[in-house]
Amino acid sequence: MELRAVQSSYARWAPIYDKTFGALTNAGRRRATAHANIQGGHVLEVGVGTGLSLPHYDPGVEVTGIDASDEMLAKARARVARQKLSHVKALMQMDARVLDFPDDHFDTVAAMHIVSVVPEPERVIAEMARVCKPGGSIVITNHFSRDRGPLAVVERMSAPFANLLGWHSDFPIQRVLNESCLSVKTQKTLPPAGMMTFLVLEKTDACLASAERRQIAS
Repeated sequence: MELRAVQSSYARWAPIYDKTFGALTNAGRRRATAHANIQGGHVLEVGVGTGLSLPHYDPGVEVTGIDASDEMLAKARARVARQKLSHVKALMQMDARVLDFPDDHFDTVAAMHIVSVVPEPERVIAEMARVCKPGGSIVITNHFSRDRGPLAVVERMSAPFANLLGWHSDFPIQRVLNESCLSVKTQKTLPPAGMMTFLVLEKTDACLASAERRQIAS
């Protein structure tokens, strides 16, 4: 999906997101924030949306959230103000393909149900890896396509309607596993009916070597 299509789609979804797709994805949101709370430190949430996850972070965790949608961010900011979520340090509009943060900055980088939405997801994963500290976690919850079975048929039939739905129903998990400097630490299915997946990827030394090569080249 192109960025403009994503913004248009989520402008439509913003008024009803919390009670529809937001409710469906609650288990992944809870699991992701629980992992970030254990890690502690500074968290970047890519695609923070209406801020449904924000109350679930511990007060001692510093949270920065970004999103491409003004409408979603307006709801997130209202939630932060209404619930007095002082651990949320910043909510910014930003393109996830070009994160305006330094290398090795966050202890955890979370992406909850957005990797099948964003344009150029491989580039987004690479950026998430860049801004994560060595040994830190990339936490992803998402729906990934199946190779067979009734749900696989439904996913393929829904694929042409990605711009209307706001996500790619036929998105394969391999597209987030190709970043060479990230290793899979956890991979589990989540409700409802195992439709969602919880992933924890750890930033490895390969990222450090890549960063050193970039510095030498520059």
